[in-house]
Amino acid sequence: MKKSYLFRGIFYAAGLFILALGITLNTKTGLGVSPIISVSYSISAIWNLNFGNMTLVLYGIFVAAEMLLHTIRNKRSMKRESTILVHANKVDLKLVLLMDLLQFPLSLVFTRFLNVFSAWIPDLSSLSPDSFAGSSLGRFTFLAIAVVLTGIGAAMSLNMRVIPNPGDGIVQAIADCVGRETGLVKNCFDILNISVTAMTGMIFAGKIVGIGIGTVAAVIGVGRTISIFNHFVREKMDTLAGMQAR
Repeated sequence: MKKSYLFRGIFYAAGLFILALGITLNTKTGLGVSPIISVSYSISAIWNLNFGNMTLVLYGIFVAAEMLLHTIRNKRSMKRESTILVHANKVDLKLVLLMDLLQFPLSLVFTRFLNVFSAWIPDLSSLSPDSFAGSSLGRFTFLAIAVVLTGIGAAMSLNMRVIPNPGDGIVQAIADCVGRETGLVKNCFDILNISVTAMTGMIFAGKIVGIGIGTVAAVIGVGRTISIFNHFVREKMDTLAGMQAR
């Protein structure tokens, strides 16, 4: 049992590490960033602010929104249920809000990963076009690697079902509150983030910042990577982590 918990913790931490690396590498290609962090990226780029810190602020907003949505959903549930289940609903809400709150320290650790990788990985668009990393082929190659890493990291951290990344948590909270399929809500939320990012860039920089082919690649490729990774790897990971395979 202790060994399975160890594996679960290792997979979860490794997932967050790989996810942060993938997201950062995506931003460094200069081809566009993933929708979920496009708002914080555009703000940090326009006003020359720290990317990790802006992402921490964005995640804080997501967590606050999650707590509000979970409270609203719980109140709706209590109105529909009998008085016998009211106490159970209140207890359940406390546990849900506790899990929401735990996303704050998770966000702090995760965004420190972003800062470390941002300092370590150079902007590929600023490198000499004569070098592989600075060439168009090199940048698209690293974009593909970034998308794959993001998908693998997301899959590993989500599959362990510990504390969700706020970017995933807010999508699930919205889906639960409005009663819609998670995939549909994810697509709508991506479009919302892209729209906010585009408007922010046009208003304050006179151009679109952070949106490009890399954004499209992230929207399409991350989900496919998660599906492929889970198809080939998840059962083995679940066994090692002492979790029932899905």
